[in-house]
Amino acid sequence: MGRRAFLLALTFGTLSMPLAAKALLTANQVRRIGVLMHNASKAELAAFRQGLQQLGWSEGRNIRIDIRFAADRPDQYEVLAKQLIALQPDAIFARSYANSRYTTPITAALQRESRTILIVFAEVSDPVGSKFVASFSRPGGNLTGLQLYDQGVTGKWAAMLKEIAPHVKRVALLVDPRTTPYDYFLRSAEATIPKLAMELAPRLVENAADIKRLIAAFAATPNSGLLVLPSGTTSLHRDLVVALAAQYRVPSVYPFRFYVTAGGLISYSTDLVDQSRQAASYVDRILRGASPTELPVQAPTKYVTTINLKTAKALGLTIPPSLLLQADEAIE
Repeated sequence: MGRRAFLLALTFGTLSMPLAAKALLTANQVRRIGVLMHNASKAELAAFRQGLQQLGWSEGRNIRIDIRFAADRPDQYEVLAKQLIALQPDAIFARSYANSRYTTPITAALQRESRTILIVFAEVSDPVGSKFVASFSRPGGNLTGLQLYDQGVTGKWAAMLKEIAPHVKRVALLVDPRTTPYDYFLRSAEATIPKLAMELAPRLVENAADIKRLIAAFAATPNSGLLVLPSGTTSLHRDLVVALAAQYRVPSVYPFRFYVTAGGLISYSTDLVDQSRQAASYVDRILRGASPTELPVQAPTKYVTTINLKTAKALGLTIPPSLLLQADEAIE
């Protein structure tokens, strides 16, 4: 057989390879997944890995997971994003630890580095406003994922505050607008709080000194309550926020359970471990050929209510039966 004939035979032989054989080759490929997190969260990372395993992906067999932690250093987001993009993974999971800064700046760092590698985010409150996606139903680019909170959640927090502390007439929103989409939460607060016969009083903070000064000043007015919005600064100084709320006897509603385990009154939060598990299903679909444009952004579906009964007693509050019934956890 001449060289030309041999090459033609080889080419057409390859093209006519049975589909089953081609599928086997694809199935045996080791796919690469990048993970970028603010800090190490064992429970959430385990849920992500478990979700992938349940869908047929196993480390060392058909996937490799490259993980980068910022270790409480937001200035490392850009560096770590560059590292992960250089590995050219098939997909990246952008995730933050709820105790510190949120996924929005992590996702932004990855988006700046690549408009082609497929990215699944979690804990992003306003993905449209943050310009990660064109819309919830049709993301339109290389990003999709799971929303941290729906826009009406501020109203839910305010209603819970009024239910647990009916005497409250004035509500402060404690937030660092640099680390959260403040306007997103403010719109819901402005639409809801006046209907609950309460006055809205935003309190913007950037550091621990701001938190001390503003809570002390706000608490000087009787019948005041506090809504702590999800932001990096308030999470970082959660022990201070909880201590000041106790010192000044200010009923407060928090966006995450860890505030309540630290002594806070009540929280209503997205189930963060469940979000990691759901993110695994999106990564699975991407690895199997789906485009983010086919995967709409998911609104949160599972919330968790946690109440600290000891704190309620210290504040002289009686927990309404309706709140006790909806509580997933009551801390003695």
